[in-house]
Amino acid sequence: MRINVAKRAPPGSASTGKGASSRYPFAVDLPDSATVDELKAAIAKQVSTLQPDRQRLTLGEKKDVLEPGSLLSKYGVKHDDTVYVKDLGPQIGWQTVFYIEYFGPIVFHFIVYNFQTLFYGQSFEHSDVQRRAYWLIMAHFIKRELETAFVHRFSHGTMPLMNVFKNSFHYHMLSGLNLAYWIYGPSTAHGTPLAAKLGSPFLLALLTGIFLFAELSNLGTHITLRNLRPPGTRVRRIPYGYGFDLVSCPNYLFETIAWVAVAAMTRSLASVLFLVVSTGQMYVWAVKKHKQYKREFADYPRSRKAMIPFVV
Repeated sequence: MRINVAKRAPPGSASTGKGASSRYPFAVDLPDSATVDELKAAIAKQVSTLQPDRQRLTLGEKKDVLEPGSLLSKYGVKHDDTVYVKDLGPQIGWQTVFYIEYFGPIVFHFIVYNFQTLFYGQSFEHSDVQRRAYWLIMAHFIKRELETAFVHRFSHGTMPLMNVFKNSFHYHMLSGLNLAYWIYGPSTAHGTPLAAKLGSPFLLALLTGIFLFAELSNLGTHITLRNLRPPGTRVRRIPYGYGFDLVSCPNYLFETIAWVAVAAMTRSLASVLFLVVSTGQMYVWAVKKHKQYKREFADYPRSRKAMIPFVV
């Protein structure tokens, strides 16, 4: 079949008018059983600068997005139909993005914790709660780096390059520099009244236990998701098992619990700020994924919530 490829014109302009490149529209020939990936590859042959990862393909007035890994027939694409392409700009691999995001907090926490005079103008002994928080937070982000290398399988290969700066701000600033500066400072150093209050051995043991439970549970859900997707594919299946029987995104639930433990341990406004912002973002992602699961799978368990069991 022959597929016409065009650039969707800006609102209020004709498709062949201002904003449409002279190379568009053009046609590509594909087998009737062609996939979205094959169409993207054919477009890339016609427009060398428009590699598959840069393409966003839509169909018709509703602008339905053609998802990679799907057959064109799934969207009702037939001979002589027109598909519209948008250039998403320079891309960067999701795995690389994750490495960058999680490496920032590791660096900031290490520097602030170990070079006190550089940030506080004085030297002091860290308290038990500061030492415990430091090692737990470092363990969290090292775990995320290791998961990126050995566990995660990404449904999307890339993201727009400029987005890495926005994403990194969340991690580098909120959970990195800002969090480190306030929890490792002299106000909770060894010998201060606040350090004595927060340094209860029972409290530290309890919150450490909650944190480790949440981190190991989070790892378990990531392994479950990994096992659903064969290597090199974008296969999506319904996850079952630990955590997934109650919510669609238990990985977000367990990560939230881990940061609740850190906030309770440090009693810092910076840790509460990061908890609120990160939980809000994960909630948005969870709702989106929950809706996608229900839309994609007719037999998706109706009793599941998005992120918080029995609530939402």
